[in-house]
Amino acid sequence: MVGAGMSSLVYRRDIDGLRAVAILPVVLFHFGFPGFSGGFVGVDVFFVISGYLITSIIWQERLAGCFSFVDFWARRARRILPTLFVMIAAVLVAGWWALTPDDYSELGRSVRYQVFFGSNFFFMRGHGYFEPASAVQPLLHTWSLAVEEQFYLFFPLLLVGLSSRLRRWREVLAGLAVLSFALSLWAMHRHGQAAFYMLPMRAWELLLGALLAVAPAGRELPRAVYQGVSVAGLLGIVAAVVGYDAQTPFPGASALLPTLGAAALIWANGRQATWVGVLLGSRPLVGIGLISYAWYLWHWPVVVFANYVTFDQLAPVARVGLMLGSALLGYGSWRWIEGPFRRRQWLARRRPLLASALAAMLVLVVAGQVVRSSQGVPSRLSAQALRYAKAGTWRAGQLDCLYDRHRLSPQSLCQFGPAQSPQVLVWGDSHAAALAPALREQARRSGISLALAGHSACPPIEGPHRERVCDEFNAEAQRLAVQQPIQDVILVAHWSLYTQGEENGRTTLMIHSPGSQAVDIPYAEQRLASGLRASIQVLRDAGKRVWLVKEAPEQRVDVAQRLARMAMLGAPTAGFGRPQSERDSRQAFIDQLFLELSQGDKQVRVLDPTPLFCADGQTCVAEEQGEALYRDTNHLSDKGALKAEPLFDPVITGLTL
Repeated sequence: MVGAGMSSLVYRRDIDGLRAVAILPVVLFHFGFPGFSGGFVGVDVFFVISGYLITSIIWQERLAGCFSFVDFWARRARRILPTLFVMIAAVLVAGWWALTPDDYSELGRSVRYQVFFGSNFFFMRGHGYFEPASAVQPLLHTWSLAVEEQFYLFFPLLLVGLSSRLRRWREVLAGLAVLSFALSLWAMHRHGQAAFYMLPMRAWELLLGALLAVAPAGRELPRAVYQGVSVAGLLGIVAAVVGYDAQTPFPGASALLPTLGAAALIWANGRQATWVGVLLGSRPLVGIGLISYAWYLWHWPVVVFANYVTFDQLAPVARVGLMLGSALLGYGSWRWIEGPFRRRQWLARRRPLLASALAAMLVLVVAGQVVRSSQGVPSRLSAQALRYAKAGTWRAGQLDCLYDRHRLSPQSLCQFGPAQSPQVLVWGDSHAAALAPALREQARRSGISLALAGHSACPPIEGPHRERVCDEFNAEAQRLAVQQPIQDVILVAHWSLYTQGEENGRTTLMIHSPGSQAVDIPYAEQRLASGLRASIQVLRDAGKRVWLVKEAPEQRVDVAQRLARMAMLGAPTAGFGRPQSERDSRQAFIDQLFLELSQGDKQVRVLDPTPLFCADGQTCVAEEQGEALYRDTNHLSDKGALKAEPLFDPVITGLTL
């Protein structure tokens, strides 16, 4: 992911050493070593290095009158493609043996995107870089290669055009860098995913290096200035590595510290030898820098597959061993794949090189498409593993029970039982839709008509929500509950999500204080409590009986995926679950709130699935008799919903008395 070969550039050992300074924090961060919580900024250092080296090559060849676009892109192909394609092929093979169908299917999609250097688009539409779900994407790290190659598809054209037609082309490059940085700041507050993954918001980092390459020499300064700038640059990078973490707003203004630090080191050590430059030029750092691209490519798949097959956190000794193993893969790729191609020992002529590159791209695209179109080749799995994996799939009938703003009406509610006006309305978020199998079974056994209205991430509480569609949905559901001959309304939601955020990942709340995105748990709790009281009051004023359903005990991991992985590896799955004490801690606020609401009105009652899933009072099970009870960390699977079906017996009994 670093720039191409040095071409006519004077070789600088300190820049190879700076590559080491970039790759080491990235690797240590990804392997989970303490003290490197901001190691992801190494990618930004790479961007500056790459912008400097590539621009220097293009500019010097342009001045010498020998620049060729074809030669430039052929050099990029020699540098980037061989090791990249070998890594992708190896990941596809490893995924065949290790990944569940859903994860393998996603890998197939990411392969298709990355072969054409578009994986940043793919990952931007998925989970955030720091979210747990991204940790099972073996090609997640290729987003940075995609950004670079998109940049170098157009940048040489721009640079050659500017140098031949404009006198103030340096100012134009500086203006583009400022514009890109402004876009990054703007996107940070509106679309964080785009700010992180997309070229327009990242180009300023590459352009910073480019500006260094074309900056005029200027007058010589005292040596102490260069010494001070180089020390400050190194300290800036180190400060970001140890001081930043997953909660740091990034990139935006936070990216200035590591990128300016890298720029300072390149500038100072390009003018005079400094103490820091001598350190960077040492043999160990230069050696690491030389294999940095290949090491970067291999280390992340090693992290992903190691975590994927071990389930629990890797021991420090194992992490050290795996990190060294990934370094050996990087060294081997640098010596026996990257080196021969760059030295033109293999495919020396451009035409065979490009033909081979296109053929390899075609093979990988077809392989990725086959994996994707076959939905991850589920036939690879044993019957038990496949049964677990399928539990994570939403059925069409349940998805149909989620809100469509053009569909919610008395005639089009998701209804179970006799074709008559429903007597019971289940109203809530996607947790309500997950209960569809239980409601269907209750309606079949009792002959009572039940209706379901659900909308993902929309709790059934009064007041404005983050998404306007939630306000529309809740208004419609409430109107139906009040105006129709419904006797009982059951409120269902992933309650803890709205007060504490996702348990696995960033503490991002679904309810924010006005005008703020800051985490404010007391405000979220107060807001949910007041909104729920208001919803209950409206229903009670209309003479409806209200039932509050506590959420099923959350699990630490995606249950269906984890059980499938365990079955694939022959690990025991019986009794898999989570301590009830953890459930009690996370839902303590909801337990207390529901108790207060039910004590204040005898027609407000509580339904608690906890005894059904935590029968021994110790463990809340997630698996039973070879079936997954959850489709992810919190939504019940079909089997789990049927296990929760007795929960609604009191509702039906009250209607039939």
